[in-house]
Amino acid sequence: MRVHANEPMPEALRGGVIALGNFDGFHLGHQAVAGEAVRWSREQGRPAIIATFDPHPVRHFKPDAPPFRLTTLDQREALFTEAGADAMLVFGFDGAMAAMPAEAFVRDLLSDRLGAAAVVTGEDFTFGRARGGNVGVLRDVGAAVGLETRAVGPVLLDGEVVSSSRIREALVAGDPQEAARLLTRPFAIRGPVQHGDKVGRTINFPTANLDIGSYLRPRYGIYAVTGHLPDGCVLKGAANIGIRPTFDPPKELLEPHFFDFSGDLYGQEIEVAFHHFLRGEAKFDSLDALVAQMGRDCDEARRLLA
Repeated sequence: MRVHANEPMPEALRGGVIALGNFDGFHLGHQAVAGEAVRWSREQGRPAIIATFDPHPVRHFKPDAPPFRLTTLDQREALFTEAGADAMLVFGFDGAMAAMPAEAFVRDLLSDRLGAAAVVTGEDFTFGRARGGNVGVLRDVGAAVGLETRAVGPVLLDGEVVSSSRIREALVAGDPQEAARLLTRPFAIRGPVQHGDKVGRTINFPTANLDIGSYLRPRYGIYAVTGHLPDGCVLKGAANIGIRPTFDPPKELLEPHFFDFSGDLYGQEIEVAFHHFLRGEAKFDSLDALVAQMGRDCDEARRLLA
């Protein structure tokens, strides 16, 4: 269930325990905060609610920032539900929210409007105008209005804090396995399959074309991937993500080719998960050279996914 912070809170969700954060990648650290909120809510017999901000505050303050999202709202909703949430709470981040004093965020929004009984957040969470709010403010203002607060410390992996920036760095470096370790699942791009220029089918490598949208751009190149279809079917394949330098004009796309599959995916929303980086994008002198390399890429992807 998805609820928006600017709409009245459904009565059944008032008195809930809210996991407060952005939770874009919903990585190990985010899961620890959400897990504490779900446990606490179950102990108290209260609804468990996991929050997120959309658009991301960075997009509001730096509208020209390059794409950096690790998940869409739909993906987050599925991940939050899987983690035990009764609802996903969406804070629409706009000028009014950016200008809201921290005290008002706790008292007027969390307590009065949303009817929260308790909040769990990460120790480093900041909120309110000019990031004037932190866990201390949450505790102090919350105590005055009957809102309990718990803070969860960072999660370490190999002695380093698990963070969204660490995941982004791994993806940009072409290391999807490191990203998957921190996320606890492969990085995946979800979107509707679009009509492309149909070159793939003429060379026996038909592809499903997806717009990369607001997702972070992982290192351009060829990956071993799996495709997750709406009917639950999982396909193995090899995908190119990038601008296809062999073709003119260059166009940024994610193009998975699924092995031993001949169905029609146009218009369906699919999710493509990145498992292994095979090679960077390259420009080929001829279509024959490209086709030969694609054959080798598919063989290697099959081997890695076996």
